[in-house]
Amino acid sequence: MAGPDARALPVHPADLALIDEAVEHVRTARTGDVVRRLMPGLAAAERAALVRHCALTHAAVLVSAPSVETLCATLRDRGLDAGKAVPSVIVRRRLAERYGRTPEGLRVDIVRVPVPGPVSVPAVAPAERAVEIFVLEAPPGAGLDAVAVRERAARHESHLALEVTEPDDVIMAGLRTTLVERGAMVPDGGGYNAREDATALYFRTGTGASTASGAERLELHARGDHRQALTAHLAAAAGQDPARRLLELCTGAWTTQALATAVRLGLPDALPTGAEPAVDAAELAARTGTDRDGTGRLLRYLASLDVVAADGDRYRLGPLGSVLRSDAPHSMAPLAELYGGPFYASFGELDHAVRTGEEAFKYLYGESHFTLFAARPELDVLFQRTMAASAAMFGPVAAAVAASGARLVVDVGGCDGELLARVLAAGPDLRGVLLEREHVLDSARARLTEAGVVDRCTLVAGDFTESVPPGGDVYLLSRILHDWDDDACLRILRRCADAMPQGAELLIVERLLPQDGRPSLATAWDLHMLCNVGGRERTEEHYGRLLAESGLGLCSVAPLPLDGFLLRARKAGGASAAL
Repeated sequence: MAGPDARALPVHPADLALIDEAVEHVRTARTGDVVRRLMPGLAAAERAALVRHCALTHAAVLVSAPSVETLCATLRDRGLDAGKAVPSVIVRRRLAERYGRTPEGLRVDIVRVPVPGPVSVPAVAPAERAVEIFVLEAPPGAGLDAVAVRERAARHESHLALEVTEPDDVIMAGLRTTLVERGAMVPDGGGYNAREDATALYFRTGTGASTASGAERLELHARGDHRQALTAHLAAAAGQDPARRLLELCTGAWTTQALATAVRLGLPDALPTGAEPAVDAAELAARTGTDRDGTGRLLRYLASLDVVAADGDRYRLGPLGSVLRSDAPHSMAPLAELYGGPFYASFGELDHAVRTGEEAFKYLYGESHFTLFAARPELDVLFQRTMAASAAMFGPVAAAVAASGARLVVDVGGCDGELLARVLAAGPDLRGVLLEREHVLDSARARLTEAGVVDRCTLVAGDFTESVPPGGDVYLLSRILHDWDDDACLRILRRCADAMPQGAELLIVERLLPQDGRPSLATAWDLHMLCNVGGRERTEEHYGRLLAESGLGLCSVAPLPLDGFLLRARKAGGASAAL
């Protein structure tokens, strides 16, 4: 027997099936199960926290009908209690944008159908469960048949909704962060519905995961006007637009030069901080000897990056920009100068590095950056200062060595002595040896003197690819290995292994390439190594293989600030030290 002719029915059978599916899912689903399916990467504690603050409140589907009254009558015939229809603001706007129409040319209403939830689920939701039906009115001759067909197939508006039980600015910000950063959800629009006095933030899965209802979108629904959360969410969603996002990426070089220019002109040091009165472009230009108009335009751009804080046409240094001051602890100003200088120029030859595997810096300048910088003291000093900019990752290393019971620490390639100074300061009974190139030792001696530990340190000029001072209890290799290819790394590690007595340990500070796709600074630095140094960032497994080939065994890996890691190794077969 032939089925009913869809053209003869007031509501398409596929739309009715979609409603039935949503009703069944809302009737049986549990909040925790929905969270687990949509965000499988969340830890159990994170899922539990979400469930404490949210509850599954409804599933939403979009259907078409000649009129909302026709749909409501059809629902009542099927035993579903259709509530009063209210206009939809957000979905109407989304449909208009999707199909190039004006919102005024579309009518979209929301019909809410109450659905009893699972008996075993506590009634923690602020409202009963329901299916929320977006009804696109498509009367004959309205020219919306194609839209209805496409929406029926794509199910763009199908989603599940979590109601925030006690929303406020802090809770909303925390939930947004958890969903995006930990749950890998992607911002997908939102809005405030004044008729309902409710804020909706939409997300879609970043992995293609879906619930049993087929929904790959999630709504975070909160009673009230939460404009702060909505503004941040819409800004993040705008960043997902491919053309806009690509423009932002293509202009990344402008950011590099803006930061470097600000540092070279002394703007971070000249801008007021904290409670000091903000200044306008004219006053700052007078302080720095720059053009008023150009200074104002640079300040406006830096404000868009949150490097400076704008108060109308007056500016002060923001928290992000404060680390660019020359007197800031671990100042990032040297990094801004270096990355906006020689390394910026060499990145212009990145295509050569990718085509050939050769470092672009040597191709551009005719020699490696180590050789060039050694011949140009102003660049070498700048490079050494950049090493101190990442010193935030050294604190846990110094504490670990100081607590180890070691007596002699050998810092292999210790640059200006920043790490060794911290280690010796943390362990008053420790002595240190710093191995570096001859021309770097003066800077190291000055830093160790400043730290008050130079009397406990021996400075040795040498090449760590040839030999390493023997007899240490702990050896340090901080951000050395990523500068070299695997063959050179093996030479360095073998020189360390040769120098290490039984029981000694080797501590390696590096960034590790993630193996699970998570964001990491190591990914960008890996390209930097290819372009400017000829080395590479590596995974934990890669370092483990190099250590094993050198007669060393990887014992543990611990995270450090700035996406760094501390890798602890010892001689294979040797007794473990106390670290």
